[in-house]
Amino acid sequence: MRRVTISQAGAGKLLAMRSVCLVLLPFLAACATAPQGAPAPAGPHARTRSKPPPTVPSRPPPQPFRPPQIEHGNGLDSVIQKDATTLTREFGPPRLDVHEGDMRKLQFAGPPCVLDVYLYPLRPGAEPVATHVDARRESDGRDVDRAACITALAARQ
Repeated sequence: MRRVTISQAGAGKLLAMRSVCLVLLPFLAACATAPQGAPAPAGPHARTRSKPPPTVPSRPPPQPFRPPQIEHGNGLDSVIQKDATTLTREFGPPRLDVHEGDMRKLQFAGPPCVLDVYLYPLRPGAEPVATHVDARRESDGRDVDRAACITALAARQ
């Protein structure tokens, strides 16, 4: 039987390799995955899997119907309490027609101004009618006289 001896230089290399292996061992362990079908760990700090949140939020509970406040003012009578068909006949096709719940917003625009008309039903299940009007300049969004905007847009039709 032959006896193998390690020189001091070889022993140093061996010790260095063992140290590197010991340092790398935790990193290798972190890469390991748990086997499939393994039972979940028990205890107060155990992680539990929960259902992911729904991708579509649930609807809020229905609220009792509240009739809208109807805006009144000089020069608004040709618009207020009119339905979408009447408004389209008066101003032409809307640039925007937005539905949100039982509300509807029609936007009519021309060189003089932009007119936003908000339509709400006056009672449950009724057809929405205009209850509020906003008017602004198209160029910078500044408010303009609503009655003047209504007159200007109706005249171009």
